[in-house]
Amino acid sequence: MAQAEAGERLDRFLVARNLPLASRSQVKRLVDQGLCQINDETARPAKRLRASDRVALEVPPPGPDRALPEAIELTVLYEDDDLIVVDKPAGMVVHPAAGHSSGTLVNALLGHCRALSGVGGTLRPGIVHRLDRLTSGVLVASKTDRAHLGLSDQFARHSVERCYLAVVAGRPCADSGTFDTFHGRHPTDRKRFTSRCAQGRRAVTHWEVVQALVGATVVQARLETGRTHQVRVHFADAGHPVLGDPMYGRPPADLRARAEGRQLGRQALHAQVLGFDHPVTGQRLRYASPLPADIQRLVECLQQDSRGPVGADR
Repeated sequence: MAQAEAGERLDRFLVARNLPLASRSQVKRLVDQGLCQINDETARPAKRLRASDRVALEVPPPGPDRALPEAIELTVLYEDDDLIVVDKPAGMVVHPAAGHSSGTLVNALLGHCRALSGVGGTLRPGIVHRLDRLTSGVLVASKTDRAHLGLSDQFARHSVERCYLAVVAGRPCADSGTFDTFHGRHPTDRKRFTSRCAQGRRAVTHWEVVQALVGATVVQARLETGRTHQVRVHFADAGHPVLGDPMYGRPPADLRARAEGRQLGRQALHAQVLGFDHPVTGQRLRYASPLPADIQRLVECLQQDSRGPVGADR
């Protein structure tokens, strides 16, 4: 890097010097995704550069410009002319992006419904909210713009009922509680989020113990807000990461829980309940999804010879 560029912000440097065809917001998005490093460390967009810095940016290949219909089987919980509620399996990406141009929930919805709301754009038609790829459970999508805007407003006002079931490592010290924190990007890994930050968006999760297991606990988490990775971040930062979580998890102290969590192959997190007002009729709707077979097996394996009452210290 030239001496004249020292002191310049990273995002401005990338736009002006290396990526003349990219906007500053596009560059910021790449950096926020953890794709830029300074001296082999993950960088932030506002980082001020030094003359000795080595800057490396990974630009992913372009993704598709629109989603195409595909004949993919869906588990439909409810459907009418305005919306559709499905039970998303673990492993399915919600919408096309770089590295996932097909086989997504949007591709499946287009193959099933033929028409979805266009508010979300050509890659995210009908998508009002998302679930992580490795999270299973209930999700609603919109077929009309009126339904999309009505559902989006409910999510923004936090009037949607969202309950998750998770198997977390260890045993919480209480039977219930509330996480009320800030939520922001991790300072050193931009692909992750953290609740241990001095500023950010407010994130609130109400939780309660459902069942004590060997080396783990089944908890129900009710979301008051809906931040990215919120349940996973809150429990991980509290010292009880979701079993099998590839990003926020760490090996449980109990060897049996460690082995079973590794065998699961994904985070033990399931969107169990989704409740909302129909954006056209106003009727209150509520849909539930049973615990999928892989998480049910995990619970059964760890409940054998379970020790102590729910919520007790071990």
